[in-house]
Amino acid sequence: MAKSTSDTAATGVPSEGSDDSVGLGPTQRPIVEFPEPSVPSTHGPARVIALCNQKGGVGKTTTTINLGAALAETGRRVLLVDFDPQGALSVGLGVNPHDLDLTIYNLMMQRDVAIDEVLLKTGTPGMDLLPANIDLSAAEVQLVSEVAREQALARVLAPVIPDYDVVLIDCQPSLGLLAVNALAASDGVIVPLECEFFALRGVALLMDTIQRVQERINPRLEVEGILATMYDSRTLHGREVLARLVEAFGDKVFLTVIARTVRFPETNVAGEPITSYAPTSPGAVAYRQLAREVLARE
Repeated sequence: MAKSTSDTAATGVPSEGSDDSVGLGPTQRPIVEFPEPSVPSTHGPARVIALCNQKGGVGKTTTTINLGAALAETGRRVLLVDFDPQGALSVGLGVNPHDLDLTIYNLMMQRDVAIDEVLLKTGTPGMDLLPANIDLSAAEVQLVSEVAREQALARVLAPVIPDYDVVLIDCQPSLGLLAVNALAASDGVIVPLECEFFALRGVALLMDTIQRVQERINPRLEVEGILATMYDSRTLHGREVLARLVEAFGDKVFLTVIARTVRFPETNVAGEPITSYAPTSPGAVAYRQLAREVLARE
């Protein structure tokens, strides 16, 4: 039993002059209204999705929390996995990583720890959490000598895959062994990408890593989509980066775009998703749209 812890579409042309605007800007892609998903009558097995980018500060954790909450609103059972030693996902859900006796690290490195001992319930109905703290940084070193070291995360998640509809893994900003573990355990990858020029430069390296994992470890892995984040329609730079992203990756770029807004830092302080903190805000609308788009791609 898990323990307890404390509409406008987001596609098309955004409203100019608003830091809460959402949309695609000058990319000339058609507006698509994704249907409201039906509530599932049964649950599982889960589709496992890693949110991965070796660059930090691109919105991985924000997207994990808010996409997870938006999916839970549709009746899906969602498990969030904090796979970053910084524990930002746990903090963003109101959990103090320093107070945790057991985390994903213990689950991976101690065979006598069961997943039910680590699972936490969040304040969002239908959404649970496997937390992390700085202890996870030791796993990268310890796993080097392990047999099937790339499969450690997949092994510990296996018992609960039948219980959830979606598992979202928040990866650390690197392409080391922990990131490879996340990719090896996943069916798909979502790449959050800040609408900033230097963010584009690292995408090729990430795509190369994903391809290597596909070829050598996990042939079922596929790129779910690239998510443009921190978009500001008021700047020419933001619009140009988004246009380049669509030009380079085409349909792999989600139609939903996540705009800059002051609401996201506020939700981190509050320790809850934007869908409950500011349920009618453009940010909440955008993540609900993203949830529908992710489900439509299944």
